[in-house]
Amino acid sequence: MENPIDHVIDLGLVNYTKHPDNPKYIVYRFADENRANSFEEALLEQDIWFEKGSQERKKGEFTLFGIHKNDYKKTERINFDVEAEHKKPFIPFRGFRYFLMTISFGLLLLAILGYCNAQEKLRSHNEVSCSINHSK
Repeated sequence: MENPIDHVIDLGLVNYTKHPDNPKYIVYRFADENRANSFEEALLEQDIWFEKGSQERKKGEFTLFGIHKNDYKKTERINFDVEAEHKKPFIPFRGFRYFLMTISFGLLLLAILGYCNAQEKLRSHNEVSCSINHSK
């Protein structure tokens, strides 16, 4: 079975790519120091071997982790967990978030009620048109 990392094209949408020199390794990159530290701690807990380095870029310094392809599935799970732990809410203000959810559910409820009402009207129009056609 092929490893999924073999088919990854680096468009910057994910924080990992193939190692530029050694195709047996994957390189994870983190711009945020907190995420990098959490990732490193998780790798140590799972006893996964890695190399750590850093690289200067236009946007700042990246912390890099080189990991063997055999550990890809484990490190992918760790990477998702680290991102989930450090992600910011899409709507940071709790009151506004609940307000938007309430409005959204209200609109959804109105749409469902409107659909049901339209079905009743269609049924009544069909009954009226059937009775008109049969009266001839």
